[in-house]
Amino acid sequence: MELKHLRSFVAVVRYGSFTRAAEKLYLSQPAVSAHVQALEEELGRRLIIRTTKSLEVTPKGQTVCRLAGSILELQRQIVEQCGRGSRTVIRLGASTIPSAYVLPQLLPEFGRLYPEVYFTVHQSNSQGVADGLAEGLFDVGLLGMAGDERLAYIPFCRDRIVLIAPVAEPYLTMHDQPEVPLAELLAQPIILREQSSGSQKSAGRFLDSLGVSEEQLHVTARINDQEAIKNLVAGGLGVSLISQRAAQNFVDEKRVLKFDLPSHDVRSLYLAYRRDYILQAHVKEFLAFAQQKFLPEEETGPRL
Repeated sequence: MELKHLRSFVAVVRYGSFTRAAEKLYLSQPAVSAHVQALEEELGRRLIIRTTKSLEVTPKGQTVCRLAGSILELQRQIVEQCGRGSRTVIRLGASTIPSAYVLPQLLPEFGRLYPEVYFTVHQSNSQGVADGLAEGLFDVGLLGMAGDERLAYIPFCRDRIVLIAPVAEPYLTMHDQPEVPLAELLAQPIILREQSSGSQKSAGRFLDSLGVSEEQLHVTARINDQEAIKNLVAGGLGVSLISQRAAQNFVDEKRVLKFDLPSHDVRSLYLAYRRDYILQAHVKEFLAFAQQKFLPEEETGPRL
């Protein structure tokens, strides 16, 4: 049994296509087909049922794919451990809030304790991080939403959505009121995040709880970058529903006004990894450290 046969088979299952698997592996489609056929002949089992219009993985094929994924991950770890000497690298995928406002607290402290560990960090939205984890691009993800069945999630940090507004009238008068005038605030021009971000999904749940749809809002812009949103709000373009962690520095500097949203549940930020991965020791250390950093303060869930 050859690793290249397993790698081609796993890619075909993962991407649901011989053509896409060949593109991802930088092989020809006939080569990928030959690898899968060789694996089926060696095992004496049909793993994939192919027709002109569809591709179906057999139950035995699903089992082989799961086990093959573990074998390939072990092979990757062996190569990484032997090829880098005493240095180890953790590949992180992080959504906007963890990348900008959580990792700067985590990485320097962890680096002092484990100087042999290095990080590569790729930023995307929460869905992009989840997809990257599932495809094996990252070892650990830090993201603002859970739900992908391919991944294991550990809540480790908390955040909430707040409404921020310019330091100007009529917002200053609204800010002095004993109760947050939500109807008036949501009638103002508003800036939102992209739909696939965890922050926007949390903001969407809040709007749903009020019976307000985005179509009812005066959306002036939809922007991916939290810093750009804060600057636009501070400049008077409108209000925004935004992560409290992201907003806090502008609030402390009195560049924007913050309105706490009544009855809005705190949301968790998550550490995530692929369920079928065997976690390396230094990855487990990082997961435990991240939990320890925030859990005593915020009590978000059980430790790893």
